[in-house]
Amino acid sequence: MKVHFIAIGGSAMHNLAIALHKKGFEVTGSDDVLFEPSISRLSRYALLPDKNGWYPEKITDDLDAIILGMHARVDNSELLAAQRQNIKIYSYPEYIYEQSKEKLRVVIGGSHGKTTITSMILHALQAAGKQFDYLVGAQLEGFDTMVQLSDAPLIIIEGDEYLSSPIDLRPKFHLYKANIAVISGIAWDHINVFPTFENYTEQFEIFIQTIQPKGTLYYAGNDRILQQLIADNRSAVVKTAYQLPHYEAVNGITSIISEHNKYPLQVFGEHNLLNLEAARSVCNELGIKANDFYSSMVTFKGAARRLELLGKSETTNIYKDFAHSPSKLKATIHAVKSQFPHRKLIACMELHTFSSLNKEFLSEYNGCMDEADEAVVFIDAKTFAQKKLKPYDDAAVKAAFNMDDLLFFDKPQNLKTYVEEQDLTGKNLLLMSSGNFGGINLSELTGNILNK
Repeated sequence: MKVHFIAIGGSAMHNLAIALHKKGFEVTGSDDVLFEPSISRLSRYALLPDKNGWYPEKITDDLDAIILGMHARVDNSELLAAQRQNIKIYSYPEYIYEQSKEKLRVVIGGSHGKTTITSMILHALQAAGKQFDYLVGAQLEGFDTMVQLSDAPLIIIEGDEYLSSPIDLRPKFHLYKANIAVISGIAWDHINVFPTFENYTEQFEIFIQTIQPKGTLYYAGNDRILQQLIADNRSAVVKTAYQLPHYEAVNGITSIISEHNKYPLQVFGEHNLLNLEAARSVCNELGIKANDFYSSMVTFKGAARRLELLGKSETTNIYKDFAHSPSKLKATIHAVKSQFPHRKLIACMELHTFSSLNKEFLSEYNGCMDEADEAVVFIDAKTFAQKKLKPYDDAAVKAAFNMDDLLFFDKPQNLKTYVEEQDLTGKNLLLMSSGNFGGINLSELTGNILNK
């Protein structure tokens, strides 16, 4: 098979390109902008384009398929050439399904926790010696790439609800046709695509309808919105709620208690314990017993940027997390406060996504940082221009979060200086963003703080 990627540099796209290359496909690609780690990974497999840009001459009649990334535009010259030549064009989720339609498909959906649940399942399957393929949204320890496609009879897919491609406006998780599915919870997101809460919620109703006959859905039993959605749903699939497991948190260590055994974890927080039970439910259906699953979770360190420990001293832990939506923010802050109840918490988050920066959506953050002892919000002033949004000041942010004492920064250096000047003895620092805090080197920042 000969396949060409338009916008090969994307996170999922370059990993899929590598996966197909490993499978023996002839792979080419283009992109106008590439960043690390895509550059290094593509280069390692001789898949890095010779130069950036779009080159319609790469679209030749001998191509079996085009895989189109979301980064490309509808008027992309390579896309137009492929359309003129009637070459089959896939979005990457559509192509994942094409490669897995004969497999048992497990699809993890939800507004939050998708990556962690998927990662936990992969970790448990690997520990059990199972053969499986996967698509996950973060780099995981013990896995070379974020996508694997082989002859395995099973695939675990992180099912994003964002759009599939510039010419395929269906949410990705609608395309996978799950046999076993998870919905971890529903909290309004992606308002540039789903302008109302009802429109967003509808996508999960459609997702349930795509589950295959005799399929199974596991869902978070503590989510009221999800409870109502399930109650109203008439699909014939088996729907089973999962709840918090029995656990204890002692001296900063959370342990699962099951059948009189204790399993100390490296992750913590009620949201992670719910994620763990979603993963256990799936693994049980895949033939992994509870005690074997919990035993494997003892060595699970978490997915990249999900409550990732950057560094610690005897009195201070510094974490970074991907949290950026209101529900994720609230859950992550609660997790750190609950795990370390005697330490104060400085919680710093970056408003970075289109949804989070949208002034109409900003009020959704009301109260979500209340549990922090000190709340800091950062918006890189350049981001407003990049996303073509009208800037607003600290007063608007304080009003939206309903916190008069909230600290606001719009220049990376000012934020870095402020954090480095804090005495963190007896305190934890939590850095939350789907961006990069204006390019601040968080490893360097951590070292500066802990080595004072």
